[in-house]
Amino acid sequence: MTEQLPRSADELLDIVDEYDRVVGQAPRGEAYARRLRHRCVFVLARNPAGRIFVHRRTAEKLVFPSRYDMFVGGVVGAGESYDEAALREAEEELGVSGLPAPVPLFTFLYETPEHTWWSAVYEVRCTPPVEPQPEEVAWHTFLGEEELHRRLAEWAWVPDGLEAYHRLLAWRRERTEG
Repeated sequence: MTEQLPRSADELLDIVDEYDRVVGQAPRGEAYARRLRHRCVFVLARNPAGRIFVHRRTAEKLVFPSRYDMFVGGVVGAGESYDEAALREAEEELGVSGLPAPVPLFTFLYETPEHTWWSAVYEVRCTPPVEPQPEEVAWHTFLGEEELHRRLAEWAWVPDGLEAYHRLLAWRRERTEG
């Protein structure tokens, strides 16, 4: 019996080069299967007390199923800007509407032997309650940064989110030291 890909595998993405210039388009499933470079957004959502939204992805996710993540986000659709995708993904995954525009922080190229995508990192304030999509989020909570740091060694994290988080910490250090 053939495994059927989730509907999101058909989502059309812009394919980009090493300089983040659009060079074509492909369905999401094909982009993953053929390791075609595309775009993703990572949004760190904080509640008014500054605690970070942390969640475990569902087992049905196309990439990194059942892993923990400290970002909400996802792929940037064909013709969509990073800013548009950041707001759309944050509202969808958190299950809220009317969020302020996420603040863009920096971009980086994520590359492994299996995956490659340009990544834009954002931050947004979110006032609970949140109602995450059950198709996306199996469990969630808001953690303080100290507790999040303790959990980094204990839980299985999505590797791209973990890299984005380490880059975010380095980015913050650079801004405070410089």
